[in-house]
Amino acid sequence: MRIGIMLGESTEPDALERLTDDLRRAADAGFESAWLPHTFGLDALTALALAGSRVPGIELATGIVPSYPRHPGTLAQQARTTALAVGPGRLTLGLGLSHKFVIEDMFGYDFDRPARHMKEYLEVLLPLLAGEPVSYTGETLRANLALTSPDAGTIPVVLAAMGTHMLKLAGRRTDGTMLWMTGARTIAEHIAPTITAAATEAGRPAPRIVCALPILVTDDSERARAHAASVFEIYGTLPSYRAMLDREGVAAPEDVAIIGTEEQVTARIREIFAAGATEFVGSIFAGGDAATRTRELLVGLAD
Repeated sequence: MRIGIMLGESTEPDALERLTDDLRRAADAGFESAWLPHTFGLDALTALALAGSRVPGIELATGIVPSYPRHPGTLAQQARTTALAVGPGRLTLGLGLSHKFVIEDMFGYDFDRPARHMKEYLEVLLPLLAGEPVSYTGETLRANLALTSPDAGTIPVVLAAMGTHMLKLAGRRTDGTMLWMTGARTIAEHIAPTITAAATEAGRPAPRIVCALPILVTDDSERARAHAASVFEIYGTLPSYRAMLDREGVAAPEDVAIIGTEEQVTARIREIFAAGATEFVGSIFAGGDAATRTRELLVGLAD
């Protein structure tokens, strides 16, 4: 099984040093990939360029950079620079739409027809990532440019795609999808069939289906569930994640979090892979002995 880890964010002045240390621990432990969120703290690509240049080997990925606040040409330039810093074949660009309240209320962009926006965004981004010039005029985006940044090799792109339209777009145009708050039932019945069919129809390789979920190995599941309910409460209110929870037939984010003993957690992760996921990324949401046990179990499951 291909197993990755979600890196934490720090608000302290030494956040980049802490990130580098966390990345080094993940690489030394044997994780195959490390994913850094991009919210309102560190810029994920900049941070990975610095930390990844100091820690060799492990795949580095953003989880997830929102598209709206930056022109696709700007993002392509930044991603190519990051890939150059960390070395060829290491960077995966996780890309997504974010959410209406973030894009409209915080950044001031129009969130109308987001799938159209992403389709046009990829028309500009993907050629530029590949080192090709772009001349494109869409309904929401225009670009006439070429990048002169040095070639840093292929940069795979995975979309935060869960709805049908976005999954089909991901299958047709990108390397796959990264999921969040999405359980095994939904992967088996909706995610994997939709994205795989789209990739097949487009003549593309089988897509990556990266399942990221909160996870904790513990003997006190009740307490851990209560903590997960507090930490992840907002995801139950956001439309895209709410739709995945409803498909799964559960009430709240803590219901898809993977919590329990080593045996229970292992069984849940195996269900995720049996459902069609190609990778699992663990987001460890507590510290102490439980975090240590969780990391050890995840590394032990890696191929």
